[in-house]
Amino acid sequence: MRYALYFTPAASDGLTLAAARWLGRNAFNGAALEQPAAAGFEPPALSALTADPRRYGFHATLKAPFELAEGRSEGELVAEVARFAAAMEGFDIPEVVVGRLGSFFALVPSEECAPLQAFAAEVVRRFEDFREPLSSADIARRKPDELSADERQNLVQWGYPYVFDTFRFHMTLTGRVPAEHAPAMEAALLRHFAEFHGSPLAISGIALFREPSRGADFTVHSLFPLNSAAANRKIA
Repeated sequence: MRYALYFTPAASDGLTLAAARWLGRNAFNGAALEQPAAAGFEPPALSALTADPRRYGFHATLKAPFELAEGRSEGELVAEVARFAAAMEGFDIPEVVVGRLGSFFALVPSEECAPLQAFAAEVVRRFEDFREPLSSADIARRKPDELSADERQNLVQWGYPYVFDTFRFHMTLTGRVPAEHAPAMEAALLRHFAEFHGSPLAISGIALFREPSRGADFTVHSLFPLNSAAANRKIA
């Protein structure tokens, strides 16, 4: 079993529903969904290009997937996430856009958001004691030779290369898209996410995701509202 702390909007949020349709799976209930028509892409091609983010579910990584440290339990983790969420105030990213990061596409902030960077850093630090250190095989899978010195240090120390100064919030919408197909993919994404491109995004909660076994689909275990005394809402 692996766990991850992600941002995702609520199950009923319009962005969640639009992203679930785009990816072909709802991470809240695990339901498979028919993907929309996308000009320039046959259904099998679109399915292949969204396979990686479909498995993880629509999200932005805060604390990357980890196995529980020895002596820690799921119940302790859930309780700590609930305490953390209740003590943190929600905030807005002023504007998110469909953007291209290397060879994949994601929803990203249009400019750096200081409260977001601080929030993500606090999540990394706060839950580090729950994380089992990565094995040498886990580190190798991250291809450390392709990382910068800072990213390699983060991988070893924090279990993920992209934290603190190297963190960049992104809600992944595709896997790697060949360069010749990138313009068509961008156009398809801008059509599908037109309602959300260029709009604010409320960071109003933190979600605990679970992966039952390596390679299985991630699903939402619980979603915790920020700055709320309400009990966590159990999802699965």
